[in-house]
Amino acid sequence: MNSLVASLQVYCQKRILAMLALGFSAGLPLLLVFGTLSFWLRKEGIDRATIGFISWVALFYGLKFLWAPLVDHLRLPLLSRLLGQRRSWLLLAQLGVLLSLFAMGSVNPQDNLQHLVLLALVVAFSSATQDIALDAWRIESAPIEQQAAMAASYQLGYRLGMILAGGGAFTLAHFYGWSIAYQVMAGFMLIGVVTSLLVSEPTRAVISANTSASRLQRSSQWLLTAVVKPFADFFYRNGYFGLVLLLFIGCFRLSDITMGVMAGPFYVDMGYTELQVGLVSKTFGVGMTIFGALLGGLLVTRFKILPMLVISSILVVITNLIFAILATKAPTTLLLASVITADNISGGIAGTVFIAYLSGLTNRLYTATQYALLSSVMLLPAKFMGGFAGEVVDALGYLMFFIYSAGLGLPAILLALWLSHRQ
Repeated sequence: MNSLVASLQVYCQKRILAMLALGFSAGLPLLLVFGTLSFWLRKEGIDRATIGFISWVALFYGLKFLWAPLVDHLRLPLLSRLLGQRRSWLLLAQLGVLLSLFAMGSVNPQDNLQHLVLLALVVAFSSATQDIALDAWRIESAPIEQQAAMAASYQLGYRLGMILAGGGAFTLAHFYGWSIAYQVMAGFMLIGVVTSLLVSEPTRAVISANTSASRLQRSSQWLLTAVVKPFADFFYRNGYFGLVLLLFIGCFRLSDITMGVMAGPFYVDMGYTELQVGLVSKTFGVGMTIFGALLGGLLVTRFKILPMLVISSILVVITNLIFAILATKAPTTLLLASVITADNISGGIAGTVFIAYLSGLTNRLYTATQYALLSSVMLLPAKFMGGFAGEVVDALGYLMFFIYSAGLGLPAILLALWLSHRQ
């Protein structure tokens, strides 16, 4: 009992509470350019194949390693001097999300779908940039033994943001329309803005530059430090086994992200209302994910990361298969709640475990760049495969689609078993 109380006390520390608010601002934009957006588009009569391809907007989350070196090393005029490297980029990205979400609320998808997609791209780019800076702030602000708690707090805040972007947006849309819903969501980004202004800048490990060198030499040194060394360091520390690690990371979320692309259209086509989806899937369901995320932090502390990687990868596949049952039944709130409960608890556990695992793979000299690389490897294959989800549904139907998406998680299970045995 005393050990349990000691484990829970870590969540009361100031930096972990700050992680809660920053995680909220990170979780808010994702559904608004992914699941919530796909539901809105389907309600407006946009076809499933188009919705699937529009989900590629979220590829920005998988490509963020391309500009992570800038976030890691480039100082922003005035902002970096006032706030520091991490907080300045956090603030800039959060303002980009806020303004673009507000603009999305002024666009009618039927009249100007291209404009809406362009704004969604800006939201995704700004949100991905926020993630880069936030991951670096999280890793640099706490020692390794507190990273599981930081990850759990991040997941909690992230899921609270998703509750608002899901259940809150759906409920607002049901009563007031999607325009009001998106503009209200934009206002809630102020929580992240205020937190970024209040938190302290973490102490960073910095590689010193040669101030006596020429501008060309300093530029070359910056490029080497910011871009080349973070990638080289990863393989220097892991050797050829680094390729196996990247393969596992790339497979881990294939199953649930591919399935998630069609979740919104599935609910519409099955006959669920905005209020049902908002309350059950996007509010109660996210609450179950929060429970799973906190449980994941405790399980990692008790059983360590590698055994939990195996267990969570198995749970993701099993719970995705449960959606195949939902596809064969008449739409009822109780059945939807049961399926969502199982799926989201397993997803919360898997999220915390995987974030803690990725955090442990980074070198703090290159925190933002390396974590962005690893998280990009996690997202890119899944987001790319998800773009074809609408065509798979059109060809096979929802039942076979859910079986197909569950099958995509089998390689992750095999690789997790291998990693656990080897390491």
